Amino acid sequence: MNHSRSKVSIIVFALVTLFALLGCSFLTQVKPNPTPQPTPTPIVIIVTPTPLPPGAIEGKDIEEQIVTSVYARVSPAVVHITSHIIVRDFFWGAIPEEGTGSGFVIDKQGHIVTNNHVIAGAEKIVVTLPDETSVEAEVVGTDSANDLAVLKIDVSPDKLHPVEWGSSANLRVGQRAIAIGNPFGLDRTLTTGVISSLGRPLQERGGTTIYDVIQTDAAINPGNSGGPLLDSEGKVIGVNTAIYSPSGGSVGLGFAIPVDTVRRVVASIIEKGYYPHPWLGIKGLSITPELAKRLDLPVERGVLVVEVVQGQPAAQAGIRGGSRKVRLGNYVVPVGGDILTAIDGNKIGEMEDLVKYLETKTVVGQTVNLTIMRNGKEQNIEVKLGERPRD
Repeated sequence: MNHSRSKVSIIVFALVTLFALLGCSFLTQVKPNPTPQPTPTPIVIIVTPTPLPPGAIEGKDIEEQIVTSVYARVSPAVVHITSHIIVRDFFWGAIPEEGTGSGFVIDKQGHIVTNNHVIAGAEKIVVTLPDETSVEAEVVGTDSANDLAVLKIDVSPDKLHPVEWGSSANLRVGQRAIAIGNPFGLDRTLTTGVISSLGRPLQERGGTTIYDVIQTDAAINPGNSGGPLLDSEGKVIGVNTAIYSPSGGSVGLGFAIPVDTVRRVVASIIEKGYYPHPWLGIKGLSITPELAKRLDLPVERGVLVVEVVQGQPAAQAGIRGGSRKVRLGNYVVPVGGDILTAIDGNKIGEMEDLVKYLETKTVVGQTVNLTIMRNGKEQNIEVKLGERPRD
């Protein structure tokens, strides 16, 4: 009996011990004791920037100083121009409209330069100065061929801060260009860029061409027209006049009338009320190799004089126009006249060369030397330039 109890006790003890071990194993799997982990050492990355060369920092400061200095000195000369125009609706009713643009003061007498298209057709023109003084302006004169106009306002001279003229004769592509104007009516806005090209011809809506125009990537938008384009010294090098833009906003193709043209035209407008354009008094046809072959001409380039205006410089000097007519396609052209090949020693390849030379290198009353071909022989004739009819 006791022996049996001992066996049972041993068996029970063994089972209890087994369950105890299994229970411990189960708990260990469900809730493992976390194994202590060593605390990671934080990684600190220190970036040491490469210092800029002193020259680069100084250059940046100089760049900012140049631009801010130019703005501080020249922006008081830039004015806001508002043109009041009366248009007619379908029933011929009068509808007032306003246009805005820019201009700049050129002297203490109150003369202001702007674009002709800014004030064209205006019934009333109001100029607003930087101190918010608004005054009605009178038109001294205009020159639509160069898209320039001169206004005059009557204010105290101490309110006027004239610009300083520069020169466009020695400009270089890559030079700094600074524009100040009123784009979209936002007064005296400054934009910067460079001169991106020189010597561009700019054809106006009326068909005339402005020569030697400055191209810039300084942002120019509607409202900038008539404002100054400046160099890094704050001198005027051009008058902002047009942009090329499919969208109507700036795409980095702005154009300015060169200041040498501006000064020549403006001085005449102030003196005479208009700018007299020199002319020879001829109608000409540009010669091409194909035309030369068809008409059996002695040269492949030049200008064939088809007509001279009686009483005008070319006729007075003995230049001859066409003496007979031939048909060229749908046109009848007078031929047999003189052929112009050079002016003052400068070759003439086409009519555009002649017109450009007269517009940019001569004035009314000046005598020029024309090289011509007549009856297959070259000769030179001096012509005193007259004034192109203003109409």
